[in-house]
Amino acid sequence: MKKMKDVPMLDRPREKIAKKGVASLTEQELIESILGRGTQGKDVREMAKEICGLVKDHQGTILYEDLISLKGIGPSKAAQITACFELGRRYCAPHDSTVKVTRPQDILTIAVVAEMRDKKQERFLCIALNGAGEVLVSRTITVGLLNHSLVHPREVYAEAITDRTASIICVHNHPSGSLEPSPQDIAVTTQLREAGLLLGIQLIDHIIVTKSSYLSMKELGLL
Repeated sequence: MKKMKDVPMLDRPREKIAKKGVASLTEQELIESILGRGTQGKDVREMAKEICGLVKDHQGTILYEDLISLKGIGPSKAAQITACFELGRRYCAPHDSTVKVTRPQDILTIAVVAEMRDKKQERFLCIALNGAGEVLVSRTITVGLLNHSLVHPREVYAEAITDRTASIICVHNHPSGSLEPSPQDIAVTTQLREAGLLLGIQLIDHIIVTKSSYLSMKELGLL
């Protein structure tokens, strides 16, 4: 595993938050951004990986005592991390089950998609699915005007490959309220579909959302 100092500056967690938004980070990257730095003899990425393992073993919960038992995690860092988890527990709605996508409407139930419908800037998301059609992770790819030169397949598929994603669904919002796909929307969809065919990761749909409605480019026959 690379040490944080060997990771390109723009790929580091705090820089990614500024560039792409916090939803674009993996669980390990989120913990890396909370920790900030490692300790002598133990890099922050190694520490974050161990904490992620604890979280998964305890099914999403983590105790102060668990953290303090890890090498490099002292009382201050343990308190900081447990406080973040408690804040999330208090203010974020619990997920009773994994979202399974069988139709375009199912995507609208994902929190990050629901939130983007009211945004005044255009956002482009990639929803990664496993072989059963269940959502693995949702990542923000770009914020701002959609352009096929900015939404490059490399940005969309890079982490999907790492996650062993079976397929993806792309989603972006139209703050104007119009559901009409632009030429740029169609160009991006074509480019991503062709890249997915080469990589073996199918682009299932590209969905446009507005504050009050949505459009599936697959249902429209554009995919």
